[in-house]
Amino acid sequence: MEKRMLGKMDFGASVIGFGGIPIQRITDEEGIEVVNTCLDSGINFIDTARGYGKSEEVIGKAIADNREQWVLATKSMVRDYECMKKDIEISLQNLQTDYIDLYQLHNVRKMEEYEEIMGEKGAYKALLEAKEAGKIKAIGFTGHDVDMAERAVDSKKFASIQFPYNIVESQGEKVFEKAKKEGIGVIVMKPLAGGALDDGTLALKYILNNPNISVIIPGMDSIEQVKENASVPAVNYTLTDKEQEKIEEIQQKLGNRFCRRCGYCAPCAVGIDIPAQFLMEGYYSRYNLKEWAKTRYDALDKKASDCTKCGICEPKCPYDLPIREMLEEVQSVMDNA
Repeated sequence: MEKRMLGKMDFGASVIGFGGIPIQRITDEEGIEVVNTCLDSGINFIDTARGYGKSEEVIGKAIADNREQWVLATKSMVRDYECMKKDIEISLQNLQTDYIDLYQLHNVRKMEEYEEIMGEKGAYKALLEAKEAGKIKAIGFTGHDVDMAERAVDSKKFASIQFPYNIVESQGEKVFEKAKKEGIGVIVMKPLAGGALDDGTLALKYILNNPNISVIIPGMDSIEQVKENASVPAVNYTLTDKEQEKIEEIQQKLGNRFCRRCGYCAPCAVGIDIPAQFLMEGYYSRYNLKEWAKTRYDALDKKASDCTKCGICEPKCPYDLPIREMLEEVQSVMDNA
């Protein structure tokens, strides 16, 4: 497994890292086995978050006996000083460690949030104090807005940025180039566009071709996924003409108006699993799995037709998707299937 320096941080991280979101969907025992398989496969970078359910706790159990072999990253969405102090301590306890390699500000979306974070009573101050105390080694920044990512890079106050990048989302490329020049690590999230891309090997090869990328963190919740993703760096990154043609086809088909399944739109006021609606419609319309998708869509407790158009989901979407309009489209396709 190739290792790349994560900006100016004093450790090498495997180019394929472990994205800790999905681990909350499986049992603790299964999660521990998945994490152990990562290490056996050459993966040494873990990314989790305070907001990922039991993810921190499961990872803590998995790495308790071999902590020094891991580059450990987590993050918090709190914005003020006192709350960040508390979250750092909770993360340390959950992860069963006395230090965290990279603690990140999670999903900073607007300038008002940024100003609060960086203010006298903001979360950044708590992170600096934790770094001085040896509780964290570096401070990172994550988000989905390219202007905010550029602001973080220009500030030179962060060791890394984490940003979506994949076959259909290339808006961060100029920021990545700037980050590399400034010695700031670039962590790629959403490498499979939240599940919209079904060829994982092609998706990872595409990203690995970018020399400004430090680490890619696909979410994994099975041993099979770990082995498949870990095998990609062993192959030639160069894209064949056939692969390039497939990439262009995917870009034309998906465009930018699709759900990345990040889950930030939840909870729905009437209990609709919003990402599941788009996922099933995608399987039905794009992947020739009509019967399979229709059966699973019909089994959902709440469907797109149950949407009351209240709109509370839309401001929470980091991609500013017109969720209500898109649910109407799902209803039109799936209810008439």
